[in-house]
Amino acid sequence: MDKKTFREFGYRFVDWVAEYLEGLEKYPVVPQVEPGEIKDKLPDGPPEKGEPMEMLFKDFNEIILPGITHWQHPGWFAYFPANNSPPSVLAELLTAGIGAQCMIWQTSPAAAELEEVVMEWLRKMLGLPEGMQGCIQDTASTSTLVALLTARERATGFESNKNGLKIPLTVYASEEAHSSIEKDVKIAGYGRENLRHIPTDENFAMIPSALEEAIEKDKNKGILPACVVATIGTTSSTAIDPLEPIGQICARHGVWLHVDAAFAGTAAILPEKRYILNGSQYMDSFVFNPHKWMLTNFDCSAYFVKDPSALIRTFEIHPEYLKTGVDAKVKNFRDWGIQLGRRFRALKLWFVIRSYGVEGLREFVRRQINMAQTFKGWVEQEENFELMAPVTFSLVCFRYNDGRDEEELNQFNEALLNEVNRTGQVFLTHTTLRGKYTLRMAIGSRTTQERHVKEAWELAVNTARGLMEQG
Repeated sequence: MDKKTFREFGYRFVDWVAEYLEGLEKYPVVPQVEPGEIKDKLPDGPPEKGEPMEMLFKDFNEIILPGITHWQHPGWFAYFPANNSPPSVLAELLTAGIGAQCMIWQTSPAAAELEEVVMEWLRKMLGLPEGMQGCIQDTASTSTLVALLTARERATGFESNKNGLKIPLTVYASEEAHSSIEKDVKIAGYGRENLRHIPTDENFAMIPSALEEAIEKDKNKGILPACVVATIGTTSSTAIDPLEPIGQICARHGVWLHVDAAFAGTAAILPEKRYILNGSQYMDSFVFNPHKWMLTNFDCSAYFVKDPSALIRTFEIHPEYLKTGVDAKVKNFRDWGIQLGRRFRALKLWFVIRSYGVEGLREFVRRQINMAQTFKGWVEQEENFELMAPVTFSLVCFRYNDGRDEEELNQFNEALLNEVNRTGQVFLTHTTLRGKYTLRMAIGSRTTQERHVKEAWELAVNTARGLMEQG
């Protein structure tokens, strides 16, 4: 492609993105396609000769776009948000144009040093303990795996890589913890049988006394507790595990405390929500995702650690071809995680923080929390609807309940969710809380306004009434 064609389509693509973000409401949130439908429209093999960009763009619009789920849609209330923003999109364009591979300082000094700076900015914005240092991982799943590997190495005196695990090591997380923890426990070599799920209280938060009981039980069996994963904002209900007592237990027993705040951690930039980090002085590691609730394109996971030397000792490598004359003076982030090759993720985060400012980001998060509180009020006021969990952030867990038995209620609420989503106007997902089918209203898209939340609520109420009339 020559420079003239590149410029032409570059301008057209930027215009397309601007129009797309402006006109998202015209699309159904979830594409109306069947499995295999997109694949059937694509050729079985690659073209022998290059095709013109005009044809590629046409196929993008006619084949690919109809099969895209629109995560930035104002009616997106599913799972959690995966936000973007104009400053972040533009930064990604520059990152793609530069095409840097940022594995060590020498391969891109600006990328390494900017990452140091923005991670310190984030530490201050959230009020994390002085001295914690961070780097950018791809996802919270990877960050938790990094924490589990570091905890494993510390528990074994950094000998497990040499001699293997001589005694079983255990990991502890609440029964509401994210599914990635179980996967990471398997990958890290602990074994799924050595993951202990700790009971939760009426608010779905880990019970500290049950945690300590499980730790002491394992120690009495000659099993070595290695890591506790506490959660700020569990996936199903955004429950908050109490860090202070959990941290004290970890300190007494010499157990690594990792805190998963993938979605809800962003809320700590609000002074009125800073309490969610009470007990943070006990954390050994902490992760939250700016790519969820801080207007930064996927992927960007902010991982902090109290003792960087333990992290580096777990992951550092010294092949001759990567040695440079400045290694003793710089941070080589290849030694801060699993990957050797690293993207220039810090640029988009830098663009976002500078474009919105801390106050602008606070306004965005606060507005969405307020919309959730408004939705909560509607649920409380409406006959035959009920809240299923505390509303602390921007997630509301609710269901229809007219007093019938639980099995029938589960079936009715599943039908309600399916009918609401079938309209294409909104997209919600579900969970189960104590075995009860629960609808999740996850407010988080940058484009969502209160009118969209109101429309979603009215749709849920009217759909429920329609189902009742059908019998």
